[in-house]
Amino acid sequence: MKIIVADVSHSPYAAIICKTIENAAKKRGTGIAKRKPEYIISKMEQGNAVIALDGDMFAGFCYIESWQHGKFVANSGLIVHPNYRGIGLAKDIKQQVFDLSRTKYPNAKIFSITTGLAVIKMNSNLGYKPVTFSELTDDQTFWKGCQTCVNYDVLQRTNQKMCLCTGMLYDPSTENSEKNVKENVFKRLKKIKETIHLKKRYS
Repeated sequence: MKIIVADVSHSPYAAIICKTIENAAKKRGTGIAKRKPEYIISKMEQGNAVIALDGDMFAGFCYIESWQHGKFVANSGLIVHPNYRGIGLAKDIKQQVFDLSRTKYPNAKIFSITTGLAVIKMNSNLGYKPVTFSELTDDQTFWKGCQTCVNYDVLQRTNQKMCLCTGMLYDPSTENSEKNVKENVFKRLKKIKETIHLKKRYS
């Protein structure tokens, strides 16, 4: 099994990727069901997708979408073929596409909307936090993508403020702030230990 950044050579897999996404959405009864092969191929051509392959067999996929000139990024279309579910592949794909997003868009806020508990858990492990929809992109092109979801009427009735999906956000600036706080705490503890050591040494 290998998980790699997809390119144009993987375009023959676009049709089965779209079909797998659609079938999974139908079985789940919620979620955005339809992608067109042409759209999936465009993501491959841009280097904005990862694909999992077992030899020549399609195993999984996920792609990156950017909004508001790269201010926001979404990892979308996460799917694992039924033959490869239950082995932790989705988690590995999610990690790979997250790392790719951080590399290509280091300052972007990465967000997700999902009804899946497994995806919520994976997002949490990557550092995403639950947020209101108002903290996500206001690019209407993104929200128009929800039109193929069976719950789109809920989004419309609430004036795009909420739906059955949970909104989650990874903010790199917050991570840097938390990192600085931890580093400062570590430095203070180290200084305290050094002071205690000196006192014991000269007492």
